[in-house]
Amino acid sequence: MGDLAITVGDLHFTARWVAEAPHTSARVREMLPLRAKLIHCRWSGEGCWIPFGDMDFGVGFENPTSHPAPGELIVYPGGISEAEILVAYGAVDFSSKVGQLAGNHFATIFEGGEQLREMGRRALWEGAQHITIEER
Repeated sequence: MGDLAITVGDLHFTARWVAEAPHTSARVREMLPLRAKLIHCRWSGEGCWIPFGDMDFGVGFENPTSHPAPGELIVYPGGISEAEILVAYGAVDFSSKVGQLAGNHFATIFEGGEQLREMGRRALWEGAQHITIEER
């Protein structure tokens, strides 16, 4: 698999797939190129998310975490809260209005990480940001 090219406005990131989440990675690959809006997390702290509503990702939990590190991307596949992709830019305690959640860590940013805080600042103070995720 190739790397992921992630663009948020004029910010550019490169991420690698995580081997421990093969089913989640395969499902996300089917969605590429992904063009959406990235918004600031309501409940989870320093993260931004792409909401997918009641979409069913069709995967169970693999490589789950409730505390992704900055630069980690996780998928919440749906269930008690809406499906989403979350991009951590700082401290995250992944949760929703129904409580603590866990998401599948499927990719990690390895280039452009110094821009993560700016991505979060923009989403928080300027509103939804355009995001594109493509495989190189």
